[in-house]
Amino acid sequence: MQAEIGIIGGTGVYDTNLLKNIKEVKVKTLFGTPSDAITIGEMEGKQLAFLPRHGKKHTIRPTDVNSRANIAALKQLGVNCILASSTVGSLKEEYKPGDIVFIDQFIDRTTRREQSFFTEGKVCHISVAEPMCPELRQNLIAVAKKNRISHHETGTYVCIEGPRFSTKAESRMFRTWGADVVGMTLVPECVLAREAEVCYASIAMVTDYDVWKDHPVSVNEVLKTMKANIENVKRIITETIVSMPHERGCECKTALKSALV
Repeated sequence: MQAEIGIIGGTGVYDTNLLKNIKEVKVKTLFGTPSDAITIGEMEGKQLAFLPRHGKKHTIRPTDVNSRANIAALKQLGVNCILASSTVGSLKEEYKPGDIVFIDQFIDRTTRREQSFFTEGKVCHISVAEPMCPELRQNLIAVAKKNRISHHETGTYVCIEGPRFSTKAESRMFRTWGADVVGMTLVPECVLAREAEVCYASIAMVTDYDVWKDHPVSVNEVLKTMKANIENVKRIITETIVSMPHERGCECKTALKSALV
């Protein structure tokens, strides 16, 4: 089984009615097993591979997601572009719950995650000055504009270790850094995609204002907002896939060219 486009996210963004010839495959990698079996199907003549980041029953906490195995498994299946959905908390008044953010930068606050495939024999100094594929991001933005979906074309994502939410002091500090949203899953996922020379773009859904706004963050609030806006995320993903060119014109495909020592 082969696929050209990968989707990483929760089961909420996956609709089997959109796909034809669905099959489920289990993939083994040099870095262990991915979060779950990968579902492969066809949409508008393109082969898709869907991987639930936290497992189908959402049992894997952010720290324990084996991102190396996830990216490696998709790469083994032939994937060259990844659309990754996630939920985030807002650090700015104008980034409202329900809005979609097309992340373009991140600040890494994780402490326990391996961020490279190259841990023996070679050192990889991969460039993530621009961590998202610019072409893929522009495709996503164009679809959101076309459908008049409330969105932000840029966003700086603070990635925290989790699974706990931030303290008020941390949340206020992130705001002084100029960050826009906070989440737990972007890093090292996007970094590893770059090492694998796979295009990657993030579709982040704002589900709440982080605790700087003196409003406690609750799982119930996050789930309620997510369910109310999941159709927008699905529409963006679906229409982007349909409109994506088969050939890549970006530099993601040659990211390792000058990165290995």
